[in-house]
Amino acid sequence: MFGYLSRRVLATIPVMLLVALFVFSLLYIAPGDPAAIIAGDQATPEDVDRIRASLGLDRPFLVRFFEWLWHVLQGDLGTSIFTNLPVTHLIAQRVEPTLSLTLCTLIVSVALAVPLGVVAAARVGTWIDRCVMAFSVLGFSVPVFVLAYVLIITFSIELEWLPVQGYRPFREGAWEWLRHLILPSMALGTVYIALIARITRASMLDVLTHDYIRTAQAKGLSSNAVLTGHALKNAAVPIMTIIGIGIALLIGGAIVTETVFALPGIGRLTVDAILRRDYPVIQGVILMFSAIYVIINLAVDLSYMFFDPRIRY
Repeated sequence: MFGYLSRRVLATIPVMLLVALFVFSLLYIAPGDPAAIIAGDQATPEDVDRIRASLGLDRPFLVRFFEWLWHVLQGDLGTSIFTNLPVTHLIAQRVEPTLSLTLCTLIVSVALAVPLGVVAAARVGTWIDRCVMAFSVLGFSVPVFVLAYVLIITFSIELEWLPVQGYRPFREGAWEWLRHLILPSMALGTVYIALIARITRASMLDVLTHDYIRTAQAKGLSSNAVLTGHALKNAAVPIMTIIGIGIALLIGGAIVTETVFALPGIGRLTVDAILRRDYPVIQGVILMFSAIYVIINLAVDLSYMFFDPRIRY
């Protein structure tokens, strides 16, 4: 068990090094001269050279990379070109809305999608199964921004139940905080629910054909006990895998969702940084999202040991 843990943890180190190398290379692989783009059309050659020197583009690539990497390991992601504030400070200012949106979406999606998939597998071929599959196909096909505008028109403009845009911190009241997250979570979570429900159904259908399921049924166990105690546990590995992979959908979808609903989160920060060519902010946000994704996938890999003890060896 300890050997498996060690191998999985050590495997994340080269992955993060490659991610860091790619993130740092954004300055060099971006179209055009970053210094000229930042300086603007009216800049003189001297202005461009000064910006190029401030960005370190006049120094060797590897020297700049290892210097940047050393600062990153110390928690320094650089300084924004336009606001002249530390990137870590800008991220810290925006992390609460993004974290709230992501956690709410993740919790609600898993809590709804897994039971939907289990019920669809248990009632395969019935109208319940067909409805779940139709929802899965539709939910995975509709873009997040289209669903977001439909929800805004329906629940905010027509019914006037929920706010159109904005965010309220949790310290201002739990209900106001939740009201501003319901529509964004619904828009962002629909794709995630559809994906998890479909994989849960497929995994459960595969497990329900095994001999130990028929043995459990022959022993007189109830259908709920067979589904939750035997089938779902053995079908959990692919379900956990798709939950981990689906985090990428949440990260990508959060940027679109925060833009539509005007949430002052990291997604909006990323869009603003891209529009202004603020490369230190772009690098910092991508590196942070990549690190979160790697850590989540590591946690998913480690969770396999609890569902399938054979993986420990």
